Amino acid sequence: MRQRSLTVRLTALFALASTAVLVGLGLLIISTVAKHFTDQDEQLLEKELELIRMVVNERGAAAITGTFGEALHNHPGFFVHISSSNGQPLYSTLAGATEPILAAAASSRSFTVATGGHQKFQAIKARLKDEASGDNLDVIVAVDTDIHDHFMRNFQTTLILYVAGSALIVVLLSWWAARRGLAPLRAMSDKVQVVSAHNFGERMPVETLPIEIADLAAKLNAMLERLQRDFNRITNFSSDIAHELRTPITNLLTQTDVVLTQQRTNEAYRDTLSSNAEELQRLARTISDMLFLAQTENGISLPSHEPLSLQDEVAALFDFYDALAEEKGVRLLLTGEASIKGDRLMVRRALSNLISNAMRYTPAACAILVSIEKSESDILVHVENDGPEIPAEYLPHLFDRFYRADKSRTKLDTDSAGLGLSITKAIMRAHQGEVAVQSGRGKTRFTLRFSGMLG
Repeated sequence: MRQRSLTVRLTALFALASTAVLVGLGLLIISTVAKHFTDQDEQLLEKELELIRMVVNERGAAAITGTFGEALHNHPGFFVHISSSNGQPLYSTLAGATEPILAAAASSRSFTVATGGHQKFQAIKARLKDEASGDNLDVIVAVDTDIHDHFMRNFQTTLILYVAGSALIVVLLSWWAARRGLAPLRAMSDKVQVVSAHNFGERMPVETLPIEIADLAAKLNAMLERLQRDFNRITNFSSDIAHELRTPITNLLTQTDVVLTQQRTNEAYRDTLSSNAEELQRLARTISDMLFLAQTENGISLPSHEPLSLQDEVAALFDFYDALAEEKGVRLLLTGEASIKGDRLMVRRALSNLISNAMRYTPAACAILVSIEKSESDILVHVENDGPEIPAEYLPHLFDRFYRADKSRTKLDTDSAGLGLSITKAIMRAHQGEVAVQSGRGKTRFTLRFSGMLG
């Protein structure tokens, strides 16, 4: 089922609310006018009743017929019924309406009654004492409310037509107001529609939008910033992958083509296959590293959470690198101790990446120092080595994929693909930690900070 547009919903809500207010106002006006006429008629009846009382007191009941016969000619629609205490009528102008009015008067002093002739009367009754005869008189005075009813019917018809016309106008104005009020949303929609892989620079005009929408626009802009950043990273990642895979594949093809151009000795074939195997191993490591980093995009989960002694892990890695360090004339030093909870293989890989990186750039007769510091909230592992400093402009990018400070990527003594530090950063993120680097005064220091998984 297709949902109604927001414009239609707002128009309907505005129209319903406005129509309800108009109907309520119309009902209030009708009831107020009707009450006004009722009060007016009651005041008139009270005055006429007071007049009858004065006549009876001054002239007696016998003067009623002559006095009121003339007076009522000047009051069309006004009626009087006077009877003695025993019910004998003395004077009446009610004609055919007498019985229903007398029946209603039996139970109420002030009342409204409709007769069979479609007439409607408002009446009051009172008991007067004739001082001359000493008799009590029952007096009913009534007024025909037809003129008021006729006015009210016309007034109600006019009011209904006015409310209906006003409701229609309100619908049109509500639609116009909703369309105009939602124009910023349509502008945002138009902006979003032009965003593509080739045009990530479009942003919502936050400054020109209403306050209610500006926050949404700001969040959309932040989302576009993240998407653009991630898209650029993926694009660069793809370019870097192509660059990294092209070189070994080209080497493999070149060596294979050269060997196949003519007959070779078994030794030549063996050398070529050995060289190809090295390139394939490099490809396998690069692909494995790329798969690991791809897993970290959606948040990597630790395979295990076991207690780890950091000094034992570093010592084990020193044993592994001991032969290489001895060959290069580099000393390996370890200070401090601490324990964390994490995955042993991942933590060891992060430490190995840093030690391997330090081993690559530490000059002979210098040292690599791994120091472990423990505080109440953090555990820090520093991997510091002597050697050439890393220029300050390179430091923010060291943990980017495939990034090397050596832009030529032709360092002969390494087969690194430039993923080691990126993997270290991903491992630390999985352990709720972080990695940082400092370089200066002939030393470079990488720091692993473990915050969320202390032992």
